[in-house]
Amino acid sequence: MVDLVPGAVLALAAGNGQGVTATPDLTGLPGSNVLQQLVNGAEAWSLAVALLGAFIGAALWALASHAHNPHYAARGRMAAVISGASALVIGSGPALVNFFQHLGASAK
Repeated sequence: MVDLVPGAVLALAAGNGQGVTATPDLTGLPGSNVLQQLVNGAEAWSLAVALLGAFIGAALWALASHAHNPHYAARGRMAAVISGASALVIGSGPALVNFFQHLGASAK
């Protein structure tokens, strides 16, 4: 069975000092600029939807509170809070990914 495993894999498993490395490069593949444009567009649309959700939630909260309807007021408040939290996650997403990538790159 050892004959079926290539020599490079056996050398890597033996720990001869050579390891696998990876360096993120956005220009490394053709079409990377299109992928970056897609990510930027998806983030913009996501933030627009979160803003719309915050507007609708706040409006529902205000109207239901004025109409003395606590159930819909709570739903509107929850929609506004969830929209704000989703905008926080969307906005901090690239920083979180970069943080964990750097953390993983420094692990030995």
